[in-house]
Amino acid sequence: MTAELKWLVYTALLAGSLWIPYIIGVNITDFAGKRQQFVRPPDPSQMKPWVHRSLRAHQNLLEQLLPFSIVVLAGAVSRVSTSITIACSITFFWLRVAHAVGMISGLARLPLRPLIYFVGWIVMLIFAWQVLRNAA
Repeated sequence: MTAELKWLVYTALLAGSLWIPYIIGVNITDFAGKRQQFVRPPDPSQMKPWVHRSLRAHQNLLEQLLPFSIVVLAGAVSRVSTSITIACSITFFWLRVAHAVGMISGLARLPLRPLIYFVGWIVMLIFAWQVLRNAA
């Protein structure tokens, strides 16, 4: 397994675990319609702010993970692995950790949160450039 794939697995594990804060928040928060939450999803606006932010952090990671994963997998299939692609994989993971922690805690406010997302997008573009440039 390449380093890029290893870091992609770490990022996927993060994405696969970010539902936990939201579910904990939903279950410890009292809100109107709680008894019917299996009939329809709870209204995030009735949740405590950190619970709503945890849902958004999870969704945000899923939005960025799919395109990044495709680029990493294209690199693996093309046998492209450079110091830049490895650095991109590591950087992407830690950006997503920082985004999740900052979003859920409420510490990452404007302009930090969108900046983290933007830098993640730039990292994906750099990785894709390496794949397209070095593919056999």
